[in-house]
Amino acid sequence: MSAEPLLANAPWLTSGGTARVLALLNADGEEARVVGGAVRNALLGLVPGDIDIATTALPDEVMRRAKAAGIKSVPTGIDHGTVTLVVDSEPYEVTTLREDTETFGRKARVAFGRDWVRDAERRDFTMNGLSVDATGVVHDYVGGIADAAARRVRFIGDPGQRIAEDYLRILRFFRIHAAFGAGEPDRDGYLACIRGRAGLASLSAERVRMEMLKLLVAHGAPDAAVAMADGGLLQALSGGVVYTGPLSAMIAIERELGLDASSTRRLAALTVAVTEDARRVATRFRLSNAEAKALDSMGHRWWRFATKDEANARRLLYRLGAERYHDRVLLGWARAGGDVGSSRWRALAELPQRWIAPKFPLKAADFIARGMAEGPALGHVLTLAEDAWLAADFPLEEAALASIADQAAARVSRDERT
Repeated sequence: MSAEPLLANAPWLTSGGTARVLALLNADGEEARVVGGAVRNALLGLVPGDIDIATTALPDEVMRRAKAAGIKSVPTGIDHGTVTLVVDSEPYEVTTLREDTETFGRKARVAFGRDWVRDAERRDFTMNGLSVDATGVVHDYVGGIADAAARRVRFIGDPGQRIAEDYLRILRFFRIHAAFGAGEPDRDGYLACIRGRAGLASLSAERVRMEMLKLLVAHGAPDAAVAMADGGLLQALSGGVVYTGPLSAMIAIERELGLDASSTRRLAALTVAVTEDARRVATRFRLSNAEAKALDSMGHRWWRFATKDEANARRLLYRLGAERYHDRVLLGWARAGGDVGSSRWRALAELPQRWIAPKFPLKAADFIARGMAEGPALGHVLTLAEDAWLAADFPLEEAALASIADQAAARVSRDERT
């Protein structure tokens, strides 16, 4: 056990909403501290993020004090001791100290208590088991300070037991390592994850999606994905083949082009070779409709970019729109090896920045004026004319447009006669 004033001058702790909530709960024999990820992040020199607070006060007492202070409280998880306090529009989750009396999957029966050590010991990883009081003293009962300094993600206690309590901890092990760890994953934890991988089947698709999409945008995603694939974990999750090489290439391409990390693009690089893959992954991870459509679009004939010149690429950009086009090009680039020095692939990827597709200038009225009646034939002739306009490389001159319209109308009329 150690207690050191490592965050004594942290402004996020000593002022604002956090300080107000701590002051509210640090009175009349009760104690409150910030716990978990915010403490870890602060020790690593990162933005604290969401502030979670643990307290010896029971939930009803937390709500009573909040009401007396004019602070909104919401009983978001009151059966497990959690009340959300809203200060200056910012939420603070406040949870009464507790220990698990029985665990089954992600759920557990808990008993409230006043023991900070027992509360720390029920958490997942040592660097997440830290707490800091209002004076900036960091309390460490599990070796989290040393592990945070070494960027070592290590389970608290026996890794196999912690995983059996909640199989989501397998994904969290790799996600936290990808975000905050360094070097190889902790060996004991890694082997325990492999031994417990059958338990992944018990997890809800929503929880898997959340952890995987967070993992894929973490700085250490490429190495974490390789470790998971080597242990048979990614295959169990995706239900198919995984491609760690294209994932690494996609990440390198994003960084080379100065793009924000995209969890959807990276998931496609990792799991999608054809549209059937996209549909399977969308189902297994229960992706949103937007995510599923993006994956499906990227998986559709991305390999054609290997031979496309810019004229062909412009036609595809017109059909897909800038966002869908861009994502599909990047998947093709990543699956082609991801050579970030390739001027050809870069030109294809940057085409939407250099060229904006014009709108198809011909209208139904242009064909009605040529004697065509409204009806199915009118829609058909517009489709033929648009295809011809694209093949001619988007001409806008009146003579070229008139020729395209005349030929399309003549073809439809000829087809109707035969």
